[in-house]
Amino acid sequence: MSERKFGDLRTRILSAIVMIALAVGALVAGGMPFTLFWLSAALAIHFEWQSLVAEKNGRARLLAGGAGIAIAAAFAAQLGYDIALVLTGIAALATGALAERGRKLWAGAGVFYAAALIIAICALRPPIHEMIDTPFALRAIIWLFAVVWGTDIAAYFVGRIVGGPKVWPALSAGKTWSGTLGGIAVGAALGVAVVAIDPVVAVRFAPVFLLGLVCSAGSQMGDFFESAVKRHFGVKDSSNLIPGHGGFMDRLDGFVAAAVLAAILGYARYPLRPSEGLLLWP
Repeated sequence: MSERKFGDLRTRILSAIVMIALAVGALVAGGMPFTLFWLSAALAIHFEWQSLVAEKNGRARLLAGGAGIAIAAAFAAQLGYDIALVLTGIAALATGALAERGRKLWAGAGVFYAAALIIAICALRPPIHEMIDTPFALRAIIWLFAVVWGTDIAAYFVGRIVGGPKVWPALSAGKTWSGTLGGIAVGAALGVAVVAIDPVVAVRFAPVFLLGLVCSAGSQMGDFFESAVKRHFGVKDSSNLIPGHGGFMDRLDGFVAAAVLAAILGYARYPLRPSEGLLLWP
């Protein structure tokens, strides 16, 4: 392994270990601690986005958008997704109105982007599910971790070892087709493994694999989306809060996209329990 290809690997691994430990700890705790952990992540994304896209009334924008995200999360945690989306829209309008001319749409869009994470997480595993017999709620989050983390790790190593043509050099100079396709395949396979190990009920693995492919590809598109936003505003990282990874937007861009896709797909099949709609294919 060359120093050029893997020079930042040690810092990335150490930071990743800390982040994974926190995420797994919140997952094990469940209930409100789990929801508050992801609300904190959503608020961190909101902070970075607003710092990136506008300058005027920064504190007021953070307060307006952050309050809206937190209140929307409270309704999403009680399965009130429609109210959560309406509240997010109101907060986005208020936040956008506080930004300078030419940045209002960007500022408002950031509220939706940050809120999408916590609403999707609440849809897949809301605290109210702790009182209902829904074993898929926990497994859906583990599945999401496996798909997104597997995609990210495999794409990193396959891309650097195999190399080859770039997917979209204008947005991401490091992403190769080999890494992208390898990451998608590994992510989907790990998702199947999560469902296959000690299955709650007998399920069909083919649909779960296909959903893994979709959400894994979605996580890659989320990465490109965040790269496009940063490129538009002329920055390399959304912040320097996470050593080796930039900021929370840099680390969670793929997870946001995959979580939203998973929540939508699960909700489309089973609105009352999206986690079962996502993984239960008898």
